[in-house]
Amino acid sequence: FQTISERLREDAFLLKGMTIELIDERTDKDETYQYEKGLEEFIDWINNDKEAVSPIISFDDTNNEIEVEIAMQFTQSYQENIISFVNLVRTGDGGTHEVGFRSGLTKVFNEYARKYALLKAKDKNLEGSDVREGLSAVVSVRIPEELLQFEGQTKGKLGTPQARVAVENIVTEQIRTFLEENKSIATEIINKSLRSKVAREAARKAREEARKG
Repeated sequence: FQTISERLREDAFLLKGMTIELIDERTDKDETYQYEKGLEEFIDWINNDKEAVSPIISFDDTNNEIEVEIAMQFTQSYQENIISFVNLVRTGDGGTHEVGFRSGLTKVFNEYARKYALLKAKDKNLEGSDVREGLSAVVSVRIPEELLQFEGQTKGKLGTPQARVAVENIVTEQIRTFLEENKSIATEIINKSLRSKVAREAARKAREEARKG
């Protein structure tokens, strides 16, 4: 029951507005799932015990016949949590759609940080891990059958090259707009990323010193 209910809850998040009812006739246990806001409520559910740094950011668009729907939120935690789906099937090993999401995000935040001098000219760029610290995101793409490619036997990793481009383009455009329209939130997220960068560089120096010692 637990396994099926988790799967159906995910489906209900992905298919917003659809009602899914699960009944266990052995025990008369039943559960109903319906989420009018879809992926936004998925993020709410993932982050229910975390302190938010940003509101939930959600958007959907189509690029090169690939439909992309994303919801994400930055939190004060240190873990990143990215969950991805292709045609409603979870891609546990990620793939090109996740790569596009990550690269688009890193590019936009570095652009913004440079534009508003949050990164100085001599500073190195933020790394992807700095930007994604404390980020929860759900990336769901729908890809036409003729473009669908998977890597490996389990089909847990998307291989479609067009998915990287589609997701990266949409993320770049949407997040750039969000940052420009929400400057105080943008500054808060980037300051958090800068703290992560400082901690990462300090840890690297400490490791190098320890090796020399």
